[in-house]
Amino acid sequence: MSEIDEITIELNGEERTFSVEPGVPLRDALRDELELTGTKEACEVGECGSCMAFLDGTQVKSCLIPAHQADGKEVTTVEGLAERTAEGTELHPVQEGFIEEFGMQCGYCTPGFVVSSVALLEENPDPSREEMKQHLKGNLCRCTGYTKIFDAVEYAAEEYDD
Repeated sequence: MSEIDEITIELNGEERTFSVEPGVPLRDALRDELELTGTKEACEVGECGSCMAFLDGTQVKSCLIPAHQADGKEVTTVEGLAERTAEGTELHPVQEGFIEEFGMQCGYCTPGFVVSSVALLEENPDPSREEMKQHLKGNLCRCTGYTKIFDAVEYAAEEYDD
């Protein structure tokens, strides 16, 4: 019988404790134990970027990180990027950009691109297209051809506050 680990993380600003078997990827814990399905499961080998999340402020491919390594750390998923206000939910500028610029087709890769784009804009609030290409090369989209994704990042850069 497998040993079960109890993990406590700060997930999207809220402390959460859950149980998970050793070796279970953070992506699976987010989806299965914590019911946050924005973090997608696609390639399972860290090639596509659909599972991007932030771990203590650094973007990571959550399929490659064992959940127990997140114990005691801060995890932010695509769901945690929107800000809750008294009036409702205010989307992150990158999320708005993907909507306004039609930066998605099937949407499967979108959460990973959103997380990676937020990381890019945190590092460089006014990236060139070449800088976008370099930063987002760890994310794959099989539908859009990337132009609309870059348009979405440019939209967000115009709205972005440090």
